[in-house]
Amino acid sequence: LNFYVLVIFGLIGTVLGALPWYYLGRFINEKKLADFVENKGKFLGITPQDFNKSKLWFDKYGVSLVFWGRLIPGIRTLISVPAGIELMPLKKFLLWTTLGSLIWVVLLSLSGYVFGENYRVIEIYVDNLKVFIKPLLIIISIYLILKYLKKIKIKI
Repeated sequence: LNFYVLVIFGLIGTVLGALPWYYLGRFINEKKLADFVENKGKFLGITPQDFNKSKLWFDKYGVSLVFWGRLIPGIRTLISVPAGIELMPLKKFLLWTTLGSLIWVVLLSLSGYVFGENYRVIEIYVDNLKVFIKPLLIIISIYLILKYLKKIKIKI
């Protein structure tokens, strides 16, 4: 495969893949989300004050979040939703999504070229890391659940 063709088509796919999530955010919109948080947010541990703080935070750092969020697995896709909810202009969203995604696609493409046939060796190392990461995630989850339950007991 030609590296540049790979990057171009990877970038096109990544940007097109972000658009449905952006439009989902526009569909949900801030009013619907605020109503949901007001009525049901307590079940998720989200208060209207938390929602307002996150809105202010996105207003202040939205462009940076969209750009840098493209480089973080798990956040890459979901960052499009708040951009849509906050009605970030489409051109601005596409510009920062494209620039952030370009870095990601180039890094992945370079990794493929550098590691190429050694994927099986790398897979062994990643599998070894899972042994440590999974228990760590379970411990963190238990901690957060206990913290939340303690918070509920204090309110009651």
